[in-house]
Amino acid sequence: MGLFDRFRRRATGGPETVRPRLEGAMARRRLRGWNPPLENINALVASGGPRLLARARELVVTNGYAANACEAFAANLVGDGIKPSSLIEDAALRDRVQKLWLAWTDEADADGLTDFYGLQAMVAREMFVAGECFVRLRPRRAEDGLLVPFQLQLLQSEMLPFEKTGTSANGNRIRCGIEFDAIGRRVAYHFRRSHPGDSTDQRVAVPETLRVPAEDVLHIYRPLDAGQIRGLPHVAPAMVRLFLLDQYDDAELDRKKTAAMFAGFITKTAPEEPMLGEADADLDGAAIASLEPGTMQVLLPGEDVKFSSPADVGGGYEAFQYRTLLAVSASLGLPYHLVTGDVRQANYSSLRAELVEFRRRVQQLQHGVIAHQLCRPVWARWLDMAQLAGRLDLSDPVAARAVQWIPPRWDWVDPLKDIQAQILAMEAGITSRRKVVEGTGYDVEEVDRENAVDTKRASDLGLHYRTSPGETQGARVTPARWPDAGSTDDDTERTDATARRGTTNQE
Repeated sequence: MGLFDRFRRRATGGPETVRPRLEGAMARRRLRGWNPPLENINALVASGGPRLLARARELVVTNGYAANACEAFAANLVGDGIKPSSLIEDAALRDRVQKLWLAWTDEADADGLTDFYGLQAMVAREMFVAGECFVRLRPRRAEDGLLVPFQLQLLQSEMLPFEKTGTSANGNRIRCGIEFDAIGRRVAYHFRRSHPGDSTDQRVAVPETLRVPAEDVLHIYRPLDAGQIRGLPHVAPAMVRLFLLDQYDDAELDRKKTAAMFAGFITKTAPEEPMLGEADADLDGAAIASLEPGTMQVLLPGEDVKFSSPADVGGGYEAFQYRTLLAVSASLGLPYHLVTGDVRQANYSSLRAELVEFRRRVQQLQHGVIAHQLCRPVWARWLDMAQLAGRLDLSDPVAARAVQWIPPRWDWVDPLKDIQAQILAMEAGITSRRKVVEGTGYDVEEVDRENAVDTKRASDLGLHYRTSPGETQGARVTPARWPDAGSTDDDTERTDATARRGTTNQE
């Protein structure tokens, strides 16, 4: 091969030419130190899960941005609750089911601290902090006095040990506390009897873990990779930045505190001669001289005064904070103003574009995680328990499980424009009134019943309002004919004014 042949381009084709084109797979100088291990996400969770979980919990408790982001995540994910709308065709039976469910939600919490929709909010917070939450379905006895003998108990991620991996006595595999059968189905969970970090619970647990069948446990988490068996904290991608930013802010606060302490240092050639206002020396031999308003201190020959001048924050502090928090918000998948509460650089267009993308992500979690993993199994078990307790008489229990879960309504960025757009969509047949009402977080049948009751009550009392349910708001149509000759002048004037408004609106 000649000297110039070395610089000629090789013929295309073959794996030798494909490999250099994958820049991320190169091992040249820039990427020589980037050699991540090829590990499955389950191995990463098993090894780093406990430490990651402990740091995430501490961060949400001690860091203001993390705490605010956690509350914003839960508030947008579940709000005041993802509520069911039964699809049972029998109207009377559907109404009984809905009323019984509403009454049971107040008794759903096994700890008695909140209702079913409050449990949804707690699950959402656990997903942000720990990445997962366990819900144990607890049947109750008839003498407990519940409407439906069924309650829910929430268990934190620490209750299922990451390190419990091996083979059970029946030959099933146990991975991170979850027992799988031969074909990979979850058959049981091995929970601790007490929380490992709760020092107030001193009971002795023998054995340490308790096997709970999988049909009595709901594992709520968002799977990121195929085959993932445990959840990862939603705050995980932003944890390092939040921790370091918190330390940086503390250092800046100490810097400003030091700068606010106006201090001077006096150098004397004759230490034995005291200055005006000088106090006695302390144990280390250092004396402090205080200043008072209007003091004129005369220094002796050879004495000098130097004042402290600590470095200021600098003009780049605000820009640095903004960019760092912007990266934190992107890591959390939350809008910047929801994490920081700062809307100075936002306008209508930017807020709307940001919220539309954020709400699309939230809807994924609402329907794919909360509704699918939590709400539907609870609804099915609740129906079975209600029928066993004699509260419901369901001829077809399977058909009665048909239900639509309605997420909380989204607040409008511009209410007038959003409502007008919905009205136009209904008039054009693009959407139905049911979809529009359910988009506000309410059941359309419940709204219709309330409208009917309100209309009847107003009619019985002789009340007349500008609009009534079902009447189109906005400009009135120009009358097709003039009023009769027998009408009063006031009626004629009102008709003329209506006609003029209609003409103006048409123009």
